[in-house]
Amino acid sequence: MNRILIVEDETHLAEGLRFNLEAEGYGVRVVDNGEEALALLPAGEAPFDLVVLDIMLPGIDGFSVVTELRRREQFVPVLILTARGRPEEVLRGFECGADDYLSKPFELAILLARIRGLLRRREWLARAAAPEPAAPPEVYRFADVIIDFTTLEIRARGEKHQLTLMEANLLRYLVQHEGRAVSRKAMIEDVWGLREDTDTRPIDNFIVRLRRYIEREPSRPRYLRTVRGVGYRFVAQPED
Repeated sequence: MNRILIVEDETHLAEGLRFNLEAEGYGVRVVDNGEEALALLPAGEAPFDLVVLDIMLPGIDGFSVVTELRRREQFVPVLILTARGRPEEVLRGFECGADDYLSKPFELAILLARIRGLLRRREWLARAAAPEPAAPPEVYRFADVIIDFTTLEIRARGEKHQLTLMEANLLRYLVQHEGRAVSRKAMIEDVWGLREDTDTRPIDNFIVRLRRYIEREPSRPRYLRTVRGVGYRFVAQPED
């Protein structure tokens, strides 16, 4: 049975979610604040398979909860469920490390589909990490870097870094367009499905983090290059 933690301070909504998710066969725990959620999700442990998280909480808000989870390397999938659905807030959620974002009001069928999708992703990662023989993972290699899109990991120079789903999706997009200048607008629209007038600055923050994983000298990038006035270009085999 998959275990879901609901972090929601609106009692009627939280109980409605509990009822519907338990009817789908999930085990459900409900808390109404971020502090309790963090206490239930210690680093290195997996007491839940998914977190459904509100943003507007008493005390620590949902953005801070996700940020703290990822800081302590707790990579449980997080679905943000909130009335704050402006594009810049969606991007902030992704930047903090959330895996998906659904605005209130929402259709129950859509929420259940999103939950099933995130749980499938978690099961795939677990299978990829198992010692039993499995199909070859989806791996991309360049220079001294290995990107495993199945386990959402980057290995470079003897270090391993866990990617969030959003980081992995952005990196995959750049790799797919290797050698081509990709605009921030294209990344916003094609990777995250947001409209073209959305603030694109969070893209820059994602690139900074990816450079820390990939580049020997992040301040002088060779692989994730800035294209002034446009966006970025991934170069697997730089000539310089």
